[in-house]
Amino acid sequence: MSTSPPLRITHIGGPTTLIEVGGWRLLTDPTFDPPGARYTFGWGTSSRKVTGPAVPAADLGEIHAVLLSHDHHGDNLDDTGRALLTNADTVLTTASGARRLGEHTRGLHPGQTTRLTHPERPTIEVTATPCRHGPPLSRPLVGDVIGFALRWTGQRHGALWITGDTVLTRRVRAAATRIPIGTVLLHLGGVRFPVSGPLRYSMTARQAAHLCAALRPHTAIPVHYEGWQHFQEPREAIERAFHDAPPAVRDSIRWLTPGEPTTVTA
Repeated sequence: MSTSPPLRITHIGGPTTLIEVGGWRLLTDPTFDPPGARYTFGWGTSSRKVTGPAVPAADLGEIHAVLLSHDHHGDNLDDTGRALLTNADTVLTTASGARRLGEHTRGLHPGQTTRLTHPERPTIEVTATPCRHGPPLSRPLVGDVIGFALRWTGQRHGALWITGDTVLTRRVRAAATRIPIGTVLLHLGGVRFPVSGPLRYSMTARQAAHLCAALRPHTAIPVHYEGWQHFQEPREAIERAFHDAPPAVRDSIRWLTPGEPTTVTA
């Protein structure tokens, strides 16, 4: 049986993480602007960034690929993050985002698979997973979003899944159950805006606990829950939701200290 290379994840802030495995350095949803600016998301929605990145863009080092769930919201790709895209060998994102971003960008539809290859590194198979970034029928307003399931030889517990910005839907759950999940990066925050009242645009803590009860990942890592005004459920809310979950689900949660590389059992 092949041995999986060590997996190391650094939470930089918001949805942004650095994933290191087998010599690969993968960056998710780059957000590196300083705090204070307000970003508009369309249709009267906006939010202010309140926390800067735990790792400055200048200290990142080499990035081989960017996994970009969507390019059109500033809390997933801000100005500094956008400038970083040209330094990466490959950018994986939505098909519509690839048309906007152009060169070195691979566009993926949900369910579509591509591979990251290099002669000196293990091949990583990347499958785009579906997202719905809001209530039913909201796609024309919020645009296309995808998540990413990463598989490489030797994984003991299953794929590494980055959910992307999504609420919990049957389609999201079904896609995840088709791919055994070992580690999941949960985009949480229960995003809401005053203009749309109680409607949610990302997973709530309770939804995440239900999802993990169905998938039973070895490790569940919350991201996308702090650093912006429109994130409505901080760490305390997530901890409460998982405290009431079955023991195996409760024990799967792994909190990362921003800026500190953490080894995760893959």
